[in-house]
Amino acid sequence: MGWSSWEKVTGQGLDFTDIIYEKKYHAELTGGVARVTINRPEKYNAYTSHTADEMFRAFYDASHDARIGAVVLTGAGDHFCTGGDVVWEQWASREQFYWHSPTNRVLRICRKPVIAMVKGFAIGGGHHIAYFCDFTIAADNAVFGQNGPRVSSPADGFLVQYLVRVVGAKKAREIWMLCRRYSASEALALGLINKVVPLHRLEEEVDRWCEELLLASPSCLEILKASFDWELDQLSPICTFVNWLKPDLFDSPEGKEGPAAFIERRKPQFWKLRMQEAKAVGDLRGSAPTPHAPPKKSP
Repeated sequence: MGWSSWEKVTGQGLDFTDIIYEKKYHAELTGGVARVTINRPEKYNAYTSHTADEMFRAFYDASHDARIGAVVLTGAGDHFCTGGDVVWEQWASREQFYWHSPTNRVLRICRKPVIAMVKGFAIGGGHHIAYFCDFTIAADNAVFGQNGPRVSSPADGFLVQYLVRVVGAKKAREIWMLCRRYSASEALALGLINKVVPLHRLEEEVDRWCEELLLASPSCLEILKASFDWELDQLSPICTFVNWLKPDLFDSPEGKEGPAAFIERRKPQFWKLRMQEAKAVGDLRGSAPTPHAPPKKSP
């Protein structure tokens, strides 16, 4: 069974800078596959709102193209995606949380099955994009994990809750709260991904999965995807808990410390800021806490 070569998609509104958008077709099965490649390798494919806007247009086109049976999402260069660009996020996170739809939404509104083709880092937003795809195929060099609490990025709502459906409550809390890194084999054992293959066989394996999808009724696949995604609509919308618990987090010292520490390549001083806050509150109440002395070093 043979595939045509990838051809870049052109047309009104489809000239992109942050992504590469291509399609190819199967000689025997006649159906096609679209591929969306995040093209910011110098930033480890970290995205901005501009990237997300371009992704929306590509996914919208693929979703409405009757010749396309599946969409592959991947990253240019050595890595899949490392989430939101931290420099951009210092202000634009507010836009994403309070104005724009999150990047994951384009995966849900796409009527075609989406396969994440992961190599290298799938971290932060890149990680939850990968587990929101219908299928995730990883190279053996892939690394998965969240980053939000370490950089003061307060993801909430269905972005967090859906992972419980994927790996279970205990592991989901571990992944999101501890920000550990997981190898491809560990991710497979967790149920976080569908398949691990050697890096040199990654595209070949994804092609094989696409062929299987093209053998199925496209209308039935659309109905199945809608049925699975209905469950997501029962989860909390993004920003629900940020707005409720910490509506001013982005403008707080703690909210600014995470991105600053990341950019300056140092450990964040969250608890130094929290102790300053505790002292200020204590002063107002007339009961300032006594700072604990650091432990003495052994001679």
